[in-house]
Amino acid sequence: MELFHFRAGRIPLLVSMPHTGTFIPLEQLPRLTPAARALPDTDWHLERLYDFLDALGACVLVATHSRYVVDLNRPPDNANLYPGQDTTGVVPVDTFHREPLYPAGREPGEAEMQQRIEHYWKPYHARLGEELSRLKQEFGYALLWDAHSILSVLPRFFEGRLHDLNLGTADGRSCAPGIGEALLGTVKNYSAVLNGRFKGGYITRAYGRPANRVHAVQLELSEATYMEESPPYRFRDDLAARLRPQLRALIDELCRRGQRLHKD
Repeated sequence: MELFHFRAGRIPLLVSMPHTGTFIPLEQLPRLTPAARALPDTDWHLERLYDFLDALGACVLVATHSRYVVDLNRPPDNANLYPGQDTTGVVPVDTFHREPLYPAGREPGEAEMQQRIEHYWKPYHARLGEELSRLKQEFGYALLWDAHSILSVLPRFFEGRLHDLNLGTADGRSCAPGIGEALLGTVKNYSAVLNGRFKGGYITRAYGRPANRVHAVQLELSEATYMEESPPYRFRDDLAARLRPQLRALIDELCRRGQRLHKD
């Protein structure tokens, strides 16, 4: 199984989907608990939801392996991106509902964690970095959209019900001033927040370098906006048809802002 799928585009936009994968290597699968094998924390159906990206001309990078193998949106040193708040690690050991991924005593040790980072994490990030560099060389700048989704109610990480659209720009550090606010201003008929509970994970923070003409934004969608949130996690065509124009408007606005900033 390939570690990721990449499709080249024709505009200076790369869309990353690091948590859509569902593949678990055969040597790891027998160790997982029944709760883990259901893969409840997957960012379900994002490729299907963002089905307009090829027509738009975006480059697309999609992980194939589950975040339970390695979490591509966590730093390799396992530092907490939200100090003082609960989170899962670069090699998770429990689900978002604190259910163990492994029976007691069978969790990955430090050596296995490092091996997973080397084998699964680094190739994805190498490809991500290479493509952003190529886009910048070709167009003079690069835009990164990091696409995610999560359960609308998840007490471990936030109180109450999540906003429908959660934009993150690392408190304005991952992109040029005004981009996050402009994106938020495009949202119609959905609840939305900028740099709320989700400010952007490792990918947004590590690659967003506006001074270097690379602008990164994360969108964390409430899964209630496009799918059923209980197993078997069915895609809702009716909800997706309503949401897609909003997603397209957001990405179009990011592209317009990038072009305007770097029209020279």
